Amino acid sequence: MSKVDKDKIKNAVRDILEAIGEDPNREGLIDTPDRVARMYEEIFAGLHQDPKEHLKVVFQEEKHEELVIVKDVPFYSCCEHHIVPFFGKAHIAYLPKDGRLTGLSKLARVIETLAKRPQLQERITKDAADIIMEELQPYGVVVVVEAEHMCMTMRGVKKPGSKTITSAVRGLFEKDIAARAEAMSLINMR
Repeated sequence: MSKVDKDKIKNAVRDILEAIGEDPNREGLIDTPDRVARMYEEIFAGLHQDPKEHLKVVFQEEKHEELVIVKDVPFYSCCEHHIVPFFGKAHIAYLPKDGRLTGLSKLARVIETLAKRPQLQERITKDAADIIMEELQPYGVVVVVEAEHMCMTMRGVKKPGSKTITSAVRGLFEKDIAARAEAMSLINMR
């Protein structure tokens, strides 16, 4: 059973269409409230998921304690201020402790789950770093997120192509400038 009240969304979309001067019964709009309700159920599915669950499985047999980086993880989210999309890439680096590794796809799933909520880019960045630190207990974590925000592209200042970059640094990377520089240089390497 869905935790999203699709009927409430449909009614709200009909009200919005009428409020902007459209006819929700027009042929091209007749099914729009239903489509929007199904879309919201999909793009906000992260509200009903715990991103920590993705990191419950760890592997320790490799005893790997060197830097692990997953780069260019695409994500799509909606800004909580305007409910307008923002999208970009996340980069995650962590230094495993006691060989505690997770599946690489699990790191991407943490980002995906966090992004599928009304969101702020800064929160995705911070929460991803905190969750990885808490669940994997590595020596340190670096998360860098770069995104284009449609609220800056299609409205307001109207500056398409502008990128916002946020970072969160935890553990060893907070104090060890050389380790942080290595992680950042590998993240920035193309």
